[in-house]
Amino acid sequence: MRYSRDLTGYGQTTPDPRWPGGARIAVQIVLNYEEGGENSIEHGDPSSEAFLSEIIGAQPWPGQRHWNMESIYDYGARSGFWRMHRLLKDLPITVYGVATALERSPEQVAAMQEARWEIATHGLKWIDYRNVPREVEADHIAQAVALHTAITGERPRGFYQGRTSMNTVALGCEEGGFEYLADTIADELPYWHVHEGRPQLMVPYTMDANDMRFSSGQGFGTGTDFFDYLRDSFDMLYAEGVAGAPKMMSVGLHCRLAGRPGRAMAIQRFLDHARSHEGVWFASRLDIARHWATEHPYRARLRPSQMDREAFVARFGSVYEHSPFIAERVWDAEMGAVHDTPGGLAGRMAQIFRASGDDERLGILQAHPDLAGKLAQAKRLTADSTAEQASAGLDALTDGERAEFTRLNDAYVAKHGFPFIIAVRDHDKAGILSAMQTRLDNPTPLERATAEAQVIRIATLRLKEILT
Repeated sequence: MRYSRDLTGYGQTTPDPRWPGGARIAVQIVLNYEEGGENSIEHGDPSSEAFLSEIIGAQPWPGQRHWNMESIYDYGARSGFWRMHRLLKDLPITVYGVATALERSPEQVAAMQEARWEIATHGLKWIDYRNVPREVEADHIAQAVALHTAITGERPRGFYQGRTSMNTVALGCEEGGFEYLADTIADELPYWHVHEGRPQLMVPYTMDANDMRFSSGQGFGTGTDFFDYLRDSFDMLYAEGVAGAPKMMSVGLHCRLAGRPGRAMAIQRFLDHARSHEGVWFASRLDIARHWATEHPYRARLRPSQMDREAFVARFGSVYEHSPFIAERVWDAEMGAVHDTPGGLAGRMAQIFRASGDDERLGILQAHPDLAGKLAQAKRLTADSTAEQASAGLDALTDGERAEFTRLNDAYVAKHGFPFIIAVRDHDKAGILSAMQTRLDNPTPLERATAEAQVIRIATLRLKEILT
């Protein structure tokens, strides 16, 4: 079974984005322009809008226009936009522009362009695409790009659908002309997504540092709530940047929500707070996308979860010594992006090993060669074992050392029933001899557990060699 979600990401250590000027944080502000693109009978939709307004818990009115809902959206275009424009016109922000909304707002579009804001496409209409057929959504994306281009004079370089279907990201990749997609909330740094072999840059968005929470039952009640959250988010990310792990902070705004006076003050206070710090890069999403593509271009890598069974077993079947059944069972179980890293695949292989039968685990122990034994002398070890033993100098023993290894190997097998196993890459020759002498006297149950732990360690080291 292939599992599509990537739950690993960058892991514990994030890449250095190398923001311009050594900035410690990139602050990216989005102004959503949706007014005139929302659900409305007058727009040819089956019902009124019911999402992201002052009317919490609103329901669609099938076949009817909703005067209050429409006038709330009208406020965003007529008043809220201009307040946001006054606050943000000197910053390089990104507008998520719904194409049909932009078409109905030529003066606002002119102001966006005069401010040199990036205008990304927010789709053709601001509607819920979860049940829209794939081909219809694809057609809407194509129409959005064409209409956006006609309105603004250039095609959009970024795409954010917002109210997505499970097809949205794939369709954005397939459109082929976007420098970034933003329909992800999965990270605080851009990342490369691969769709049908083609890389697509993703620049994540936010649902938490977002004024949409003014319109939910559990969210911001006052501008102070919003400012406190933005400030705390900034301070945490800024501190991480100072410590050597810079990130990006996304802020999501809507004309009809943040454009209200009591909320706009929160934006002003946040801007004042951010500007009071050194090393803050205010950037559009396109700025960030192009920077990332230059500093961290896509590099193809071995992706075990994308391999077919035969190729996977051929490549990883020897990780557990002469025991390809471990790799076979790993592939037959659920696999996904989490298993494309050394740690992820090592964890799954260890899980399968531990879940194997007692005789199977013993068989794996017995499949390991003696250290510096007859197989090594006859050059009949696997390539992995040969390299591992050589790393500790076991391929260059004196006659006395070889005799001592042989004595200890024979005594260990005679007592415990399997060869002495140790991850030799973790030790030198003297340390290995010392461990053999100590472990020879251990009770067999303890040695069995120790040997199995060492098998897992050896497999982990082998996977690091393969996957890095």
